[in-house]
Amino acid sequence: MNKHVRPHPCIPAENSIPLFWPFTAAIRMTEEIGEEELDLLRKNVAFLEETEKLNAPPPPTFATGNEVMLDLSTMQLRNFAPDGAREVATVVDAPYAGHSAAIADYHKGQSLVETLQKNGVKRVLVTDWKSATPEMKDFSIDTYLAEMNVCVDDLGGRVNLIGLCQGGWMSAMYAARFPDKVRSLVLAGAPIDTRAGDGPLRRLVDQVPTSFFEELVSLGGGLMKGKFMLQGWKNMHADQQYFEKYLDLYRHLDDAEYLSKSETFERWYENPIDLPGRWYLQAIVELFKENKLARGRFIGLGRRLSLKDVSCPVYLLAGEADDITPKEQVFNATKYLGTPAEAVEKVLVPGGHIGLFMGERTLRNHWPAIARWIAEAAS
Repeated sequence: MNKHVRPHPCIPAENSIPLFWPFTAAIRMTEEIGEEELDLLRKNVAFLEETEKLNAPPPPTFATGNEVMLDLSTMQLRNFAPDGAREVATVVDAPYAGHSAAIADYHKGQSLVETLQKNGVKRVLVTDWKSATPEMKDFSIDTYLAEMNVCVDDLGGRVNLIGLCQGGWMSAMYAARFPDKVRSLVLAGAPIDTRAGDGPLRRLVDQVPTSFFEELVSLGGGLMKGKFMLQGWKNMHADQQYFEKYLDLYRHLDDAEYLSKSETFERWYENPIDLPGRWYLQAIVELFKENKLARGRFIGLGRRLSLKDVSCPVYLLAGEADDITPKEQVFNATKYLGTPAEAVEKVLVPGGHIGLFMGERTLRNHWPAIARWIAEAAS
């Protein structure tokens, strides 16, 4: 081994020792490659840095200012209403399906809360469901219905409900259990008739035995871990999640707006929340396998619930390409609701599942009309 190493003329002598070798390599690389290659190197470094941000992002946040009105065992009820708003409250029952309720207030200029308020529905609140802790593992659907009832009573005893995805079947349950407390009901991407239509989620529930879901809950110590569900969702669209989104990221590295929106999405997507095992298994078996809500056989807070008891105006919103909740699962609600046909609106929009709640096109083209419908239905 040569004990007398002559430093490169452009490299400080101290860089000849191992600690400084990465710096030495960088200096030599800039001397040996051209500007075009250096630009490519910079882009690749930026890509790696951005990938790290997307794969391990901080938790999601709400885009619009709000305050916590109630802090309950299952949720924080967030109030987005401006001071002085006295209209009937509109509660967005956010999905409790493994991700944060921030999807209802996703991004400035791309927010359901913001869209509602800009179109006349000022007194908006959102159910910000908590990630389940081991102490919550035995919470049932009744636990959530009961705490929703506390919120409604504190809001004056009668509200407009907007149920998103899972929040839709919960809102429908609540309206069936307490019909006099719901002035209008919006169900967006809500699986009401879970045996209708066809899609990967329904096929999964049909093909996989209950024991598999029970084992997942057991592995989670009595909880359905969000990380288990996240892996399942990614595998449903493996090409997109493990390949295409990184190609898209590389193509848009110079697009600040694209990067901002990607980071916002991944903060929501890559930070799943845990669900109580009892609640989760109840939903899988009684709602998705046995379809008890649509069949009028689900027991909620001590009573058999019948959707025929829902008589308020209802707005049904479904996505044409929704592979989580096929449109039939939403629109078939008309077979079971007690609401007169003339008081039911059915709208099919382009796009997939979460686009119903946060897609720019749907927020721009369809939710303003829904906001006006809420104001008219509640008048």
